[in-house]
Amino acid sequence: MVGETTRVTSTFVLLAEDEFGAGEDITHEAVDHEALPDTLPFDFAGEYTFDEFSQSLEAVDFFPTKSPEREASRAYRRWALESAALDLALKQNDTTLASRFGRERSPVRFVVSTPVPDGDTTRVEGILAVNPTCEFALEPTDEWTADTFARLAETDAVRVIDLNGQSGGDGDSQAPNPEFYRRVFETLPDAIVADPVVSDDVHDLLAANSDRLSLGASVRSTADIRDAPFDPDWCSIAPSRFGTVRSLLETIEYCAEQDISMYGGGQCELCVGRGHIQLLASLFYPDGPNDVAPRAYNKPTIRADLISSPLEPPEAPTGMEWKQLEFE
Repeated sequence: MVGETTRVTSTFVLLAEDEFGAGEDITHEAVDHEALPDTLPFDFAGEYTFDEFSQSLEAVDFFPTKSPEREASRAYRRWALESAALDLALKQNDTTLASRFGRERSPVRFVVSTPVPDGDTTRVEGILAVNPTCEFALEPTDEWTADTFARLAETDAVRVIDLNGQSGGDGDSQAPNPEFYRRVFETLPDAIVADPVVSDDVHDLLAANSDRLSLGASVRSTADIRDAPFDPDWCSIAPSRFGTVRSLLETIEYCAEQDISMYGGGQCELCVGRGHIQLLASLFYPDGPNDVAPRAYNKPTIRADLISSPLEPPEAPTGMEWKQLEFE
């Protein structure tokens, strides 16, 4: 993975005769994965409808050996089991999520999330040298200089800027800096701006750019949108944050009803979870700036065979799976 940290995930698999369903636990801290015992104390034997299985998880302690480093991880691990169960249920019933919702699997527009450390745009420019049509979702920091913004503006490739002002338990929220916020909005006029902090210092600026504002890390249910400090025109949907399939689908439905445009978010999924977020984007928000790029974009070395957006859907998928190609 790009960056100095080691990314660890775990895959949960549910077995039923000759079928299996798999889901990915993206819990951020490696210690929470290492604490999983060799034999898991979860007994899911039995027959369930999907809803019955989901309800049975209410009584399960997903962190049996230690409390998670952050409470949000309880939702991430539950999502791993719920998505595995949905994967299994679809396979057992020889059906797909697309057919159940009467939808088509559409090509998925994707953007790339990549570091711009200390304001250094080298990696962005390196990716564009291989894939000139690539678009990006970036997280600015105080180290971004006027030159950083100017270089990014010249690319005309930045589609999402995440200000990390509404972390929702995923990290440390950044305090608003009026001058910095103004530079974001003025230098990158075509970018969606996610999770700004709302304060008196930036109120007028945010109001003037209300059509570009998005909610992201704080959204785990419809209540989080209704209670947000601003009315978003956009919402980033990161399935693992919701914990349950029901909450995810309710939020997608709510956004559609409220005319809130959606785009897919990820949390550095490394295995089956990457396919799950690509599939959901394909069904519900394929044209958004979806942060669901193939895994190849996360490699430390920029590969020469990076593919361009959009991702074509699989011809004959099973369950929640998406085709896993060599370039990923």
